[in-house]
Amino acid sequence: MKTLEELHKIRQKAQSELQQRSSDSRYKVVVGMGTSGIAMGAREIMKVIIGEIAKWDINDVIVSQTGEKGLSSMEPVIDVIQTGKPTITYGNLTPEKVRRIVTEHLVNDHPLQEFIVTTRD
Repeated sequence: MKTLEELHKIRQKAQSELQQRSSDSRYKVVVGMGTSGIAMGAREIMKVIIGEIAKWDINDVIVSQTGEKGLSSMEPVIDVIQTGKPTITYGNLTPEKVRRIVTEHLVNDHPLQEFIVTTRD
């Protein structure tokens, strides 16, 4: 049986996760999880993104996944989508690059030009 305090922590975590999925989030991060993405480490990239968002206690970012993006030579890739701004696609990612992207782009609102593969409106 769970204590009341444990149940309260579970509830807080669930509420935080639901808030991350809400439509009024500042950013949406989409991880390319097609066959080539997974083969190049996209699952690890997804875990790092989620871990970094939790570490920074960011509550206004939605993280989701998609299939192939047609950028197999640049996998793993992520899109960072912000309302009113061009979508930024980062590629050739490693866990360390993702940590920097979360810190600089999602926390400080400064996209990292050196990792950008493409942008689109």
